[in-house]
Amino acid sequence: MHALSGDVLVAALAYVGTMVDDYFAFAAQLAVTPAARHRRVAWAQVLGVGALVGIAAAVGSALSAVPLRLVGVLAIAPFALAVHAWRRRDEPSREQHRRGAATTFLATLALGGDNVAVWTPLLRATGVIGALAMLATFAVLEFAFVTSAQALAARASVVAWGARHSSRLVPIVYGALGVLILFECHTL
Repeated sequence: MHALSGDVLVAALAYVGTMVDDYFAFAAQLAVTPAARHRRVAWAQVLGVGALVGIAAAVGSALSAVPLRLVGVLAIAPFALAVHAWRRRDEPSREQHRRGAATTFLATLALGGDNVAVWTPLLRATGVIGALAMLATFAVLEFAFVTSAQALAARASVVAWGARHSSRLVPIVYGALGVLILFECHTL
């Protein structure tokens, strides 16, 4: 049971870490989207994240022939993302425009490389039961993500603050996720 709770904790850290910047961007998108379209846009977000989880699980499964310690080398991706985010931390956040469900789905996929880069080695590092626990954790957190972003969208000042300041947190989070991958894959 201890290993299972560890898998849930790792999944929660990986999900929150990779979605922290997306959270305020999604809330900002909802803030400029008519309330009648929120449900469709939210489902597009959920389907996009579901597709990213599927991609990460498939790639992790394909890596089953690779020794786990070597899979840990994939931690270079979040470290590179941390450096990139650090260099861009002072750039102003982009203005959000209204997007429909299809655009939200495609944007979620297009911007989900960081998610796949982090989730793949972590899913590979665990067994089948652990992976199922991680996937269940992702599902619960995605529901919380969408629900709370919809509530937050009504608070424009909070959304603006988050969009402005999340870029300073992202490099630290990606660096920590890289270390987490190294430990989970027994590379360190």
